[in-house]
Amino acid sequence: MRRAALKLAALLLGMAVLPLVPAQPARADTVKIAHSTWVGYGPLYIARDKGFFKQNGVDVELIVMEDPKERFPTLMADKIQMIASTVDTALLYMKRPTDYQYVVAIDDSDGGDGIVALKDITTIADLKGKRVAVDDGSVSDFYLNVLLTKAGLKESDLKTINMTAADAGGAFVAKRVDAAVTWEPWLSKGKSAPFGHLLVDSSTSPGLITDVVIVKTDWAKAHSKEVAAIVKSWNEAVASYEAHPDESIDIMAKGVGGWLKDPKEFKATLGGIKFYDAAANKAFFGTAAKPGPLAGTVQEAIDVWSSHGKLQVTPTPAQMIDFTYVNE
Repeated sequence: MRRAALKLAALLLGMAVLPLVPAQPARADTVKIAHSTWVGYGPLYIARDKGFFKQNGVDVELIVMEDPKERFPTLMADKIQMIASTVDTALLYMKRPTDYQYVVAIDDSDGGDGIVALKDITTIADLKGKRVAVDDGSVSDFYLNVLLTKAGLKESDLKTINMTAADAGGAFVAKRVDAAVTWEPWLSKGKSAPFGHLLVDSSTSPGLITDVVIVKTDWAKAHSKEVAAIVKSWNEAVASYEAHPDESIDIMAKGVGGWLKDPKEFKATLGGIKFYDAAANKAFFGTAAKPGPLAGTVQEAIDVWSSHGKLQVTPTPAQMIDFTYVNE
């Protein structure tokens, strides 16, 4: 009995002098980012495949989810944590003014969106009474309405036909409509038609059609380190693209996939956008004290969708924009 007690004492003493092994931090949950098939989201795959996300301490899963009607309910159900989408889209799915916030800008349409029309339609005002194909409630619809407002018109002044952007472009090329609000490659196809031309494109309205990363406000407050890491990784990915474009295009084409899986197609489509790097994000967001152009874009989206009766709530730009991360 005594011998057993001595052995136990020795064992306990040995355990006491063992070097302490620091506890391993628990692995952070995976941050899931959903996006549609679009060239502007390519640098997310650079951040993934070049290891920028992991180097900055965040585990990210990228998910292709084409329909915003699926993306936003999935975000609200906490099955994903972030969405890459256009500024105007988030407003359509808000049930409280503080549901969502924008934390970083991704890309700006720079000629990638526009309107093709019959050659005798030479101004936006000439669209009055014409058959115009446009995807109702989409960024194309938002874009059209901003242009109409500046021309003193309303959408009700047109004979609109609800079609996806691709179908709208196809309808115009088939000469079934007088004009179409669409994007590449249908802009090029439309203006190449013997009866068509490019009426206007997004290069004349910088900052209007802009993709951003959207998060639930409550989630971002509870996971500020993850948000900061993703914004930092995005900036590093864009810098990597700028330094190594050919290698980056291969990575982006493979990652985004779909109709952009061919690096040549991906590169050609890149001509219609501009990526937001760290400096461009700071300028676009501005600060809470001195907001940048993003606030104006948000207000235009609020005005357009309010006039169409599409908003469940009416936030302010200040409620939608988190200026923190781009200015760190």
